[in-house]
Formats: sequence, C-alpha cells, structure tokens
Amino acid sequence: MQPASNPTTLRTANVLTTRDAWYRQIPQRLRANFLMKSVGTTAYFCVFFFAYFYLMRHPNSAVTVMPVTAIDALIGFQPLALIPYLSLWIYVSLPAAIILKRRELIGYGWWLAGLCVAGLACFYFWPTTVSVPTEEWRKHASFSILLGVDAAANACPSMHVAVAVFSACWLGHSLRDLGAPVRLRIVNWIWFIAIAYSTMAIKQHVFIDVVVGLALGLAFALPSIKFRWR
Repeated sequence: MQPASNPTTLRTANVLTTRDAWYRQIPQRLRANFLMKSVGTTAYFCVFFFAYFYLMRHPNSAVTVMPVTAIDALIGFQPLALIPYLSLWIYVSLPAAIILKRRELIGYGWWLAGLCVAGLACFYFWPTTVSVPTEEWRKHASFSILLGVDAAANACPSMHVAVAVFSACWLGHSLRDLGAPVRLRIVNWIWFIAIAYSTMAIKQHVFIDVVVGLALGLAFALPSIKFRWR
C-alpha cells in the first residue's frame, strides 16, 4: 500500500502549480500577435492625438471653463503627481499586450476606438477647458512641455481617466482569467486610482471632468468585456 498523501502537501503543490500557471502564460501572451499589437497601439495613439489636438486648436464653438468644486479646492497642486499621470502611456498598453486570441484583440480594439470617438465627439460639440495654474507649472521644468502641448483644453470628459478605467477593467479581467494573485489585481486598481487622482493633483482636470470620464470609460469597458469576442 502507498502511504496516504499529506493534505497540507497537496494544497501547497496546488498553490505552486497555480502560481506557475499564471506567470508562465505572460511571455506567451506577449508574443501572440506582437506585430499587430505594436502597430495597432501606435496607430491608435497617433490618430487620436491628431484629432485631439486639432479640436483643441480649432474648437467648434465657444469654450466652456469647467467649474471648480469643493473637492478640487481640497486637492492642492502636487508636482510629483506628474509621475502617475505620465504612467498612463505604459498602463494603457498592458491590456492589449496580454490578450492571447486575435479575435478578442480585434474586439478590444473596436471598443477602445468607440470610446475614443465618443470622447472626441464630446470635445467637438462641447469644447471645454480648465484654469491652469500657469505660475505653478512654470516653477517646475517637467511641466514646460505639458504647458506648451496640452494646456488643459478638451477637459471634459477626462480621456485620461476614461481610457485608464477602460484599461483597468480589461487588465483586471485578464489577470483574473490568468489566475493571478488577488494582490496583483489590487495593484491594478491602485494604479488606476493614482492616475485618476493625478489628473486633479497637477490641475490638468477638475473633479467633474474625472467623474464624467469615469462614466464614459465604464460605459464602454463593461459591455466590451461582457460581449467580448472569444
């Protein structure tokens, strides 16, 4: 007779197997459709920013200055918040990078395109801006490029927040499918919160922009995951 297996040993072995499974899948997913992901992500950014900056410089009608709320008054200008703000460009590339199936990747791309078109439509029909603390920005060299390129126009909805929450939902979905640890999924949402908060902390957006951006992002993220192409 073979000795009975120790339940504790079996549980430990199962946990190790599960951990191996999720992170061993990452390289395979990164390699899958790599060229399509690389070209597609670059093309999305180029097309969106071309339209974004065009609308910023050629508003369709009078530009509305977004009102400041009590929450905005509580959040002071925080230069270090520029770090999570700029980290969006890494963050938004992660969901597509770990999608394995081509059909699901295409579906993800169409939903993201719909989100961007909806945001641009808002900017076209309702141009908005916020009052930038120019003097505060000028004190920090890292803000000089931002001041010259994106002077807080096209403020509402915050596309920074909209695209970030779309990415957070998809990244959370993929991590769950991979069987990644809960702590990794918590880090995902902490990263999103840091990005959303940073838009107000560097005074690029006000609270209303963030709320509307959050609603817009969820309006596309939730159905895109529910009806994703398998």
